[in-house]
Amino acid sequence: MSADIDELDARILTLVQEDANLSVAEIAEKVNLSPSPCWRRLKRLEDIGVIRKRVTLLEPDQLGLGFEVYAAVKLSLPSRENLEAFEARLAEWPEIVSCATVTGREDYMLRIVTRDMHAYDDFMRDKLLASDLVSAIESRIVIRSVKTTTALPLKLVVSGADG
Repeated sequence: MSADIDELDARILTLVQEDANLSVAEIAEKVNLSPSPCWRRLKRLEDIGVIRKRVTLLEPDQLGLGFEVYAAVKLSLPSRENLEAFEARLAEWPEIVSCATVTGREDYMLRIVTRDMHAYDDFMRDKLLASDLVSAIESRIVIRSVKTTTALPLKLVVSGADG
């Protein structure tokens, strides 16, 4: 079910996707609205769950976390119980920054961020493969990120939106 948003909502969302530090007054000015109605729209978008949370994006290379891997994981037995157990363990592993259940031969696609190849090898051996739930891992090391964004394509939701 998709939320009912109009073009003005989409313009506001485009701005906060680009910079969550903008004040309500700054957003209101950019979308040609007074601050009170702008705040009400933002509040409504939060209340209905369109705005999930506001975060700060960090630069991994500056923190020594520039080693990125996509790992396809196959479970030994993909039962409901094993899927739930594996997903519960993922919450304990901060190296996994994204996880999706996927179709095909593998059960999950993980995006893993760590310091270097050795740290990834330790993570893979000590956590992923140490789990009796995992039968296979196929790793793809990222050489260079070409596009990384958290912004959703709002043009697909509202025609005429700036996002």
